[in-house]
Amino acid sequence: MILSTLFSDPIFFVLWVCAIVYGITIHEFSHVAMARALGDKTGEEHGRLTLNPLAHIDAMGFLLLLVAGFGWGRPAPFNPYQLTKIKSMKLGSAFVALAGPVSNLISIIVFVIVMRILAGAGFAQDNLLVQFCVFLIMINTVLMVFNLLPIPPLDGSKVAYAVLPDSYEWQQRKIKWEMHGPWLLFGLIIIDNFLPVSILGVVFDWFLSLAQRFL
Repeated sequence: MILSTLFSDPIFFVLWVCAIVYGITIHEFSHVAMARALGDKTGEEHGRLTLNPLAHIDAMGFLLLLVAGFGWGRPAPFNPYQLTKIKSMKLGSAFVALAGPVSNLISIIVFVIVMRILAGAGFAQDNLLVQFCVFLIMINTVLMVFNLLPIPPLDGSKVAYAVLPDSYEWQQRKIKWEMHGPWLLFGLIIIDNFLPVSILGVVFDWFLSLAQRFL
């Protein structure tokens, strides 16, 4: 638990918080930036086309990252009907949704490269700069993987909608899924914390081990 480092190692706690702030900010900013690139100004008009963390931090999502190790930022507002620079509204919505996780993936690659440069320069593993890179890689991995779950309101659900039919039946299912998704997500988080082995933890660890192969 990240929160426990507040008392055991305050410096590490500060590094963790900075990593979380970065990960959430770049994730949510990328949603808004992609929507703006495709013609939608909704996020910009709501003051979200900025790298100011205060515009993107969600209190509950931030707290969960500290306590449970995974969470989210404030949902980036966008209007799919204003995505005028792409022919398919469904495809445009999927691009906007994917922009967040992709920004985290790019961040992971960048910080893996930085760590390799630091290692080549002789920096020890317990160096604070190296540790900060590790935290950044971990947080961005968690945000990327967690947000790709196909459960509303996470990004993965919006990507899934792009491949679903436009029939009335599927639209009704989508409405019900949107209504029950947040409760399902909340239940998943609660249950996962009481399982002998955390399913989400196993998934996160697999992606982290994949990133470590390049270090």
